[in-house]
Amino acid sequence: MGETFGSRAVRVAAVDMGSSTGRVMAANLEDGRITLAEAHRFETPQFKDPATGYDVWDSAAIVAHIRDGLERAEAIAPLDSVGCETWGVDYVLLDGEGRQVGPSVAYRDHRTDGMIEAVTARMGRAEIYRRTGIHFQLYNTLYQLAATAREHPEWLDQARHLLFTPDYLHYALSGVISNEYTIATTSQLLNMQTRDWDPDLLKLAGLSRPLMQKPIEPGTILGEMRLKSGRTIKVIAPGGHDTASAVAAAPLDGPDEAYLSSGTWSLMGIESEVPYTGADAFGFNIGNEGGVCGRYTVLKNIMGLWLIQRIRKELGSPDFASLVAAAEAAPAWGSLIEPDDQRFLNPSSMVETIAGYAREHGEPVPEGPGAMARCVFDSLALDYARVKGELEALRGTPITRVRIIGGGSQNALLNQLTADACEVPVSAGPVETSALGNACLQMMALGAISSLADARAIVRHSFAVKDIHPVATVPEAVRERFRRFTAIDSSH
Repeated sequence: MGETFGSRAVRVAAVDMGSSTGRVMAANLEDGRITLAEAHRFETPQFKDPATGYDVWDSAAIVAHIRDGLERAEAIAPLDSVGCETWGVDYVLLDGEGRQVGPSVAYRDHRTDGMIEAVTARMGRAEIYRRTGIHFQLYNTLYQLAATAREHPEWLDQARHLLFTPDYLHYALSGVISNEYTIATTSQLLNMQTRDWDPDLLKLAGLSRPLMQKPIEPGTILGEMRLKSGRTIKVIAPGGHDTASAVAAAPLDGPDEAYLSSGTWSLMGIESEVPYTGADAFGFNIGNEGGVCGRYTVLKNIMGLWLIQRIRKELGSPDFASLVAAAEAAPAWGSLIEPDDQRFLNPSSMVETIAGYAREHGEPVPEGPGAMARCVFDSLALDYARVKGELEALRGTPITRVRIIGGGSQNALLNQLTADACEVPVSAGPVETSALGNACLQMMALGAISSLADARAIVRHSFAVKDIHPVATVPEAVRERFRRFTAIDSSH
């Protein structure tokens, strides 16, 4: 490579919490290369709260798994630090003694149904967007808190602190209460101009007093935790939102490339030093989430491989590779859906909901696992092409490459469909970008990596990326089918 990055060897633990699976990853930097090793993997503990009927996270069990993973990682070789990143918007309430108040409700719970309409009746969408730059999703913290204020105001009366999920994990490890900036932006409560909590939006959410700290920057050393051996390691806040950490490690090569963080959700966007909050961005429902090092992740949330995860579960969890192979053998563009329709957020049956959507919109009902999976993959690729067009309209210049990162980058069929639909080359990989970005930000805080540019150079040097070029033309009639029913849905 001609240049060695990384001034000294360092070893950190990156806690990468997804809404489906959590991992404790040990990241080692030596001789300008990063290696990753999985110390512990677990299903993210979730249950139905008997008192409320809510879908909730088992916060104590998550912390226990993380501590177990840290001990396993430490047993292999000494750690220097740990940092946690998670999905956005969800939180834990604590009282003045640091005890949890109420359950940590999962964002897919239906308690927020109708809350966007209730909240925006009191402050218009345009004004909320002007203040926050954040896209409207019914699970945003703003609407979760409004639902709590309506159904369980006593929780907010008792609470003295609101910690987003990574903030809570850092508190459980270090005892330090903080709110990290990138995860804070997902709430739709942070004022973009002041980079602090908007008092009018806090009132709109039902908070009679502030429960959050002024946000800290990613890469802040919070404190220390003690391991069973008696050794202490630093607790460092990375980009607390997993998307911010993933984009930090994305091997972007210039401003004309888009990233596509592909997993349970697909987050597609561009990295920018300025937010996009004009009329077009508002109309497209584009989010300007906080990134690292003063950047914004200008993006769109797409339902992603959640649909496939649910299909697999309902079909008895067939092997993912065999399901992709069955989809590859199914006819192309046979049936299409709008992946972002809210009915797909958490239905009782994903298979039945997809079939019902197809019937409602005059599409053939996909029959069998292969056709069902192909319907999802085809529709996601067309959705990616639509978002690419929206990003190009905002920028006024074309996107020349899409970089797919995360677990979904291993799906060769979807990668090829994305290249074909977007009509540009696609680069797939690295897979573990959230954990890599998390680790790199810790290493920057420890002084082992000097800059974000160097971090990305190390990632490019350490992990292979596969290039995929368009090979097939998507028929215009197919694109028109997708445009027709997505236009119908957006008008509802």
